[in-house]
Amino acid sequence: MKQHQSLEESLKTYFGYTSFRTGQKEIIKDIMNGKDILGILPTGSGKSICYQLPAKLLEGITIVVSPLISLMIDQVKQLKAANFKEVIALNSFMEPVERNIVYQNLHRYKLIYISPELLQKQELQKKLVQLNINLFVIDEAHCISQWGHEFRPDYLKLNTIIERLDNPTVLALSATAALDVQDDISKALKRPTITKHIYPMDRDNITFCVQEVSHDHEKISILHQLLSDYHVPALIYFTSRKAAENTAQLLSVKNPSKRIAFYHGGMEQIDRITIQQQFMNDQLDVVCCTSAFGMGINKSNIHLVIHYHLPPQLESYIQEVGRAGRDGASSVGLLLISPNDVYLPRSIIEKELPSPEDIGVIFQQLLNYFKSGEKLPANEASIENMFQLNEVQWRFLRNQLEEHGMIDTGKIKYDKDIWIAAYHSIGNLINERKLVKKNKLNEMVQWVFEKDCLRKNLYKGFQSTYSPAAYHCCSNCGFTFSEWSPVETKQNVKNSLSWESKLKKLLLIGEGYEAK
Repeated sequence: MKQHQSLEESLKTYFGYTSFRTGQKEIIKDIMNGKDILGILPTGSGKSICYQLPAKLLEGITIVVSPLISLMIDQVKQLKAANFKEVIALNSFMEPVERNIVYQNLHRYKLIYISPELLQKQELQKKLVQLNINLFVIDEAHCISQWGHEFRPDYLKLNTIIERLDNPTVLALSATAALDVQDDISKALKRPTITKHIYPMDRDNITFCVQEVSHDHEKISILHQLLSDYHVPALIYFTSRKAAENTAQLLSVKNPSKRIAFYHGGMEQIDRITIQQQFMNDQLDVVCCTSAFGMGINKSNIHLVIHYHLPPQLESYIQEVGRAGRDGASSVGLLLISPNDVYLPRSIIEKELPSPEDIGVIFQQLLNYFKSGEKLPANEASIENMFQLNEVQWRFLRNQLEEHGMIDTGKIKYDKDIWIAAYHSIGNLINERKLVKKNKLNEMVQWVFEKDCLRKNLYKGFQSTYSPAAYHCCSNCGFTFSEWSPVETKQNVKNSLSWESKLKKLLLIGEGYEAK
């Protein structure tokens, strides 16, 4: 470890900041002393410095597990602009030749960003175990709890990787984590005594507004009016991919002066990255998106975040609305709610995992395969089609089958007692996960229809106190848009032709929760 400078001096030397924000120094000091840390800091508080500065100061290499390729690319871009050159993002965009070159030179980097899925590849693990990994970071660590049990089970396998890397210091970072999520994180990482640095997550510059409407036409009318009245970068969140696309098209027609795009997990990766970069550079005004957008983006001047659909849980809502007002200026989070809105997230919860009937049929199909001596198809899509499961359902089930020793690299292994135990265990887990998600949705619904202060009740499940509003409190405390005067943003018209030609198709053609 480099000890010739104080932490403040190092912060100034490497990143140009003159002082630490709340929680940063305390977390960094513990990391430098080799303590495993769970750090919960509010959105926009500079969580990344908590591992970027130690990556500079510690001997060896820092691994950062990150959920999104676009987030990794953005972080690497910012670091290189700050003259931190020994950084790389390993992702599926790399050509085989480029990847091989990078793999041969991993020892030259100080900071390596990687997805949990790529980290499971044996080829990469063999390279990493030969290196001196001193710090293992899980960015957006709430994904372990929110996504790990279902469609990204590799989040639950991170501890195996940590052990194989000779147990480097572990840092798990998130902006929101209720006690049950904190427990999930520590259990998954097998760090029961992990040191916790939990800081208040409330944001005093965000005004919370819930508006009841009778139907979707009224939602469109409200969006049209708000985009006409206010010239601020805005995010509009949807649960449905199709609704995000259609609304982007409608608003582009109704608000021709606005540059509006859509973004969701069903798009090509290059298109998603393009949309994010255009929005970051103020070349887009509004993004109609699903929860797949916005995680970790460092855009300070978003001043309006609208939820067209009901989020599935308060943690998701706090994460998404927290992308507003990172510059400290007055910002608004508006949630639109219609009488039938609760049915969509309930339907997603019911369909997200296989049913008990599905499990029974699949077990019989697996047994037939075993008796025939065949291996499962190598193509994942073929297996999903064979079992009539969607991608999320098969990822979940495959992970469970592997954990129970029923399949191994496509080969089926049969033991009657193990299979019976696995059947009951998987069924119980499905019921348990559904109950957890239904309870979280009920908490969200209860907050939406709260008659008391929205700010006070939003944070009560996470912390015992909250800060009074810096500007306006909430719609239950009397706020209306007529009294909002945000800092407005001038359009960046530079290179407008290039972004128009690249995005024209995306703008005008009709995550981890989103419906297809």
